[in-house]
Amino acid sequence: MRILDRIGVILRANLNDLLTRAEDPEKIINQTLIDMRQAQYEARMEVAQAIAEGKKLERDYLEQATDSEAWLVKAEKSLEQGREDLAREALKRKTASFDLSVGLKEQFDAHESMVDKLKVQLRALDAKINDAERKRQIIIARQKRLEAQESIAGAMGYTDTRKAFEAFERMEDKVDQMEDRLAAEAELIDELSLDEEFAALETDSRVEDELAALKAKLAES
Repeated sequence: MRILDRIGVILRANLNDLLTRAEDPEKIINQTLIDMRQAQYEARMEVAQAIAEGKKLERDYLEQATDSEAWLVKAEKSLEQGREDLAREALKRKTASFDLSVGLKEQFDAHESMVDKLKVQLRALDAKINDAERKRQIIIARQKRLEAQESIAGAMGYTDTRKAFEAFERMEDKVDQMEDRLAAEAELIDELSLDEEFAALETDSRVEDELAALKAKLAES
């Protein structure tokens, strides 16, 4: 199974389990990212192991290729010294090493092709995790906004706004009535003060008249 396929199965299983338990969306996102990072770590270990195996295959095929060349040199030297039997044996070993090196080279090439694909899948996983990290804040912000809207809607549901406004209107009417009463009382006080002033003026005038009459009477006598 490809790395991304295996990781996809793991993440879907974990996510479905979280959704079944109806956990907080933020917790689901955080747990999913934790699972993705764990899967990323496992994928990196798998790719690293594959690379290590490829290096061993490369060493093995190069070693066999080197042995094949070395046996060929030994076969040539054996013939130069007239040892055809040794040359024949050297050529047999040269052929065995050569055939083995060819087989190992084919395995190495196939393995390198597989490693290249694994690297591509790993980069795709890295990109998915980076994208998930970027989207995490957006999703959580949306969640918080919806929670706030839900809270406001709930508060509005528990409050009878019509009655509340009616109460405010009644209070406003009472305040208006109090203001009108106080204004009327102030106006009456002003009128009473004015009447008293006029009465005082009339009293003063009478006193002056009587004083003048009394003076005139005294002057005649």
